[in-house]
Amino acid sequence: MSLKDALQKQMAATVERIPQETLAVMKGATDELVASGIAEQSASEGSAAPAFSLPDAHGEPVASDSLWDEGPVVLSFYRGGWCPYCNIELRALQQRLPEIEALGARLVAITPETPDNALSTQEKNEIAFDVLSDSGNRVASAFGLSFRLPDEVNDIYKNQFGIDLEASNGDASQTLAMPATFVIGKGGKVLKAFVDADYTRRAEPDEVIAALKDASG
Repeated sequence: MSLKDALQKQMAATVERIPQETLAVMKGATDELVASGIAEQSASEGSAAPAFSLPDAHGEPVASDSLWDEGPVVLSFYRGGWCPYCNIELRALQQRLPEIEALGARLVAITPETPDNALSTQEKNEIAFDVLSDSGNRVASAFGLSFRLPDEVNDIYKNQFGIDLEASNGDASQTLAMPATFVIGKGGKVLKAFVDADYTRRAEPDEVIAALKDASG
């Protein structure tokens, strides 16, 4: 099953489970974010990837310079372990990790969750690649991905779904990052950018691997 098919299956299950009025509020917020054009203002192909240093799930710092110096990097931003679409994407990437590494690339995920919560997500999904914690979505903001979740959606998450973003992320900013995947070449140049303001859509691993092959060819 492709990642797209798995995400659509999740969407169908969500539509069956959640009240229509709740879905309408969530969809309206997503439609507004798409219409804002934020995705078109994010880091783009040919640009220099913003520098950063973030802790991994064990609290150890990982610097972007060390990543770019090693070779190509697949950098995947996700919203949190509470997001079923993110978990589906993380597992799909994990399945293709051997192919990514065989092309000389490193796979790294970034989340606004605290290191402890990131570790829980990593263990739950049996992730073998690094997951970095981006407190306050500062790095996501540098990549042009950060936005503030509307109050009405935050209330739905907390009161209907039991998702407490403040507890998950360790801050009260109520910000998230648009899910995005970047293929970054040695030296830090963005070779491919997959960004969508609709969180139910993600880059296909096949596209990521194709971009890596193009970079190496």
